[in-house]
Amino acid sequence: MKSITKQKTFEEIEQQLDGFDRVYIAGCGTCATMSKTGGREEVLEMRERLQELGKLVTGWIVIPTACDEMTEVAIKENNGAIQNAKCILVMSCALGVHKLSTYIDKPVIPALDTLFIGIEDSPGCFQEVCAQCGQCVLGETAGICPLTACHKGLLNGPCGGTDNGKCEVDKEKDCGWTLIYQRLKEQGRLDLMRKYHSPRDCNVAPRPRTTRIT
Repeated sequence: MKSITKQKTFEEIEQQLDGFDRVYIAGCGTCATMSKTGGREEVLEMRERLQELGKLVTGWIVIPTACDEMTEVAIKENNGAIQNAKCILVMSCALGVHKLSTYIDKPVIPALDTLFIGIEDSPGCFQEVCAQCGQCVLGETAGICPLTACHKGLLNGPCGGTDNGKCEVDKEKDCGWTLIYQRLKEQGRLDLMRKYHSPRDCNVAPRPRTTRIT
């Protein structure tokens, strides 16, 4: 499972960095490197663009995994360059940005937007497979999540817009409920298609979420 990100427009990044003349850049060697949004090449390209704006880049790093304990280690090893900066531009998922903010008493600016948690179907092609909704129905939908497989997140079968197994929102996308139907049919469990799912109870997954393991 990977955090899939896209880079913010450079105009938005420029606006967020307004007033900061010295910047330290941090990328991530795991998810952001795989999605080509915060690996070494992207960090170096960002450094060049910021220097063209007249910013002083005090240093840069690609943390092996920006969302785990390697973050603290990397910060200690690069403390001088970080302290010389007015802010940290983070090229990782939101979790990496948050992690850095817990160790650095300086403004932490995200350069990326986090899109979803997904898996790699084929080289360079990622698909969202779980919305982390807190009410899993995969046992009744043949392991296919209707919230992520269906553009409309429908819980009780396809809408009226499905056409020859394709989605009306995206003609290139398979209808999630057609996929569910086909797999349930292969498993001899089509009776589950008649089961009604109540509207999702948002109290099951309140924001922000917490849990305690005892």
